[in-house]
Amino acid sequence: MTTVEILFLGVYFGVLAVLAVYGSHRYRMAFLYYRHKFKLPTPKGTLAKLPRVTIQLPVFNEMYVVERLVEAVCRIDYPRELLEVQVLDDSTDETCGIARAVVERQKRAGHNVVYIHRTNRQGFKAGALEHGLTLASGEFVAVFDADFVPSPDFLKRTVPFFADTKVGMVQVRWGHLNREYSILTQAQSIFLDGHFIIEHTARHRAGCFFNFNGTAGIWRRNTIADAGGWQHDTLTEDLDLSYRAQLKGWQFIFLPEVISPAEVPVDMNAFKSQQHRWAKGSIQTARKLLPTILKSDLPTVVKREAFFHLTNNMAYLLMVLLSVLMPLSMVVRFQHGLYGTLFLDLPFFITATASVCVFYVSAQREEGKTVWGRIKYLPFIMSLGIGMAINNAKAVLEALLGQESSFARTPKTGAEGKMVRAPVKKAYRGSKTLMPVLELLFAAYFTGALWFAVEKEIWTSLPFLVLFQMGFLYVGVTSLLEGRFRIGAKSASPAPEVMEGEQRQAA
Repeated sequence: MTTVEILFLGVYFGVLAVLAVYGSHRYRMAFLYYRHKFKLPTPKGTLAKLPRVTIQLPVFNEMYVVERLVEAVCRIDYPRELLEVQVLDDSTDETCGIARAVVERQKRAGHNVVYIHRTNRQGFKAGALEHGLTLASGEFVAVFDADFVPSPDFLKRTVPFFADTKVGMVQVRWGHLNREYSILTQAQSIFLDGHFIIEHTARHRAGCFFNFNGTAGIWRRNTIADAGGWQHDTLTEDLDLSYRAQLKGWQFIFLPEVISPAEVPVDMNAFKSQQHRWAKGSIQTARKLLPTILKSDLPTVVKREAFFHLTNNMAYLLMVLLSVLMPLSMVVRFQHGLYGTLFLDLPFFITATASVCVFYVSAQREEGKTVWGRIKYLPFIMSLGIGMAINNAKAVLEALLGQESSFARTPKTGAEGKMVRAPVKKAYRGSKTLMPVLELLFAAYFTGALWFAVEKEIWTSLPFLVLFQMGFLYVGVTSLLEGRFRIGAKSASPAPEVMEGEQRQAA
């Protein structure tokens, strides 16, 4: 073998090793979850009296769900004289009229609901929340995004934990209104179940940092101020504020048994937009706060978990690099007769892929799913995760290079239950990019690799090549079809008339 080929294989196995380390971290999360599974959080003490609470509802162009949101919040069981609801509407379309109408209707019904409309979107969601705080009267502040339908007992089950003056935030688990809508929403629901049921529970009960998820949680107002307030220099203002608050010594509580149902994107382009924002924001937060965390006197276990939590999306960059290297590595080793080395990939791949299976099967087991219900979506979620690698790697690169971008909210359709008819056109359409073309090029690349592997009878590589091929193919084709025919859910970009309204406001 030439020096170049040896270096090439060294890089390939190096990438595999790092990905295996990140993959094995899921085993640790599952271990910590089961270790602390029965350490249930309970309120420490009792409140002398119920405090005043403000519920903030940040909204931007959400005509399909804003009415449902406001009505659900007004059904929350809490003394009306102690509850204030703020509709923080930055919309530039007919959402404004719908929101005003439902607010007026709830006011007439006796609820303390206020409609607040900004003339600009400075700071996006973080800016809206910060502006709302200047007008809020509550000692505690809950936040719900537009697609959520909080249960009436939300405050009664979360507020008692603030009897402990060290508690700064209480987060509840997300439910899924449209889990059964399609295979894509099923996969997203499984992803989120893993994050909440396993990761959040494990981190919280093991004494590590975890984050407020931007919605379905309630803050002590003093905690927000003490941590420096809402800041909009990252795309994940919730993650940023969470780590700043915990660095200040505030304690967070996670309640997996309290569920706030919400909608997951039914549109691939909307899903990609959401994942891009989360991936980019997490790396921005890592750049901003990780040096401070690592230099602090926090326990090593807390620092280690913060490192993996904040840098986890770096794995997408490595996944794209692996996608380029893997077929070439197979060809190089085959041509040199190094058949035995083809088995060296297996321990690394098994470490990474089996950890995914253990992690998500554990989450679905805790959800009460049957054995078949736990495993039938595993091949798809592994392929989908691979297919999203290019989209998320781009986000990571943008964060590392300091490239700024606006906050692209995840559009909502009001979808619930199963899709019983063909998707309908929506006012908020997906933006067209060249990303699906690149994803399909990767799919074609792996199709060629598959052909080579079958022809040369390299059977050990086939399962992994198929996962990569199908992942890129599904994500690329779905994105192209939605962009071409503009069907399905709303995506990150509003209709042209909405864009024109934003441009006029910016001017």
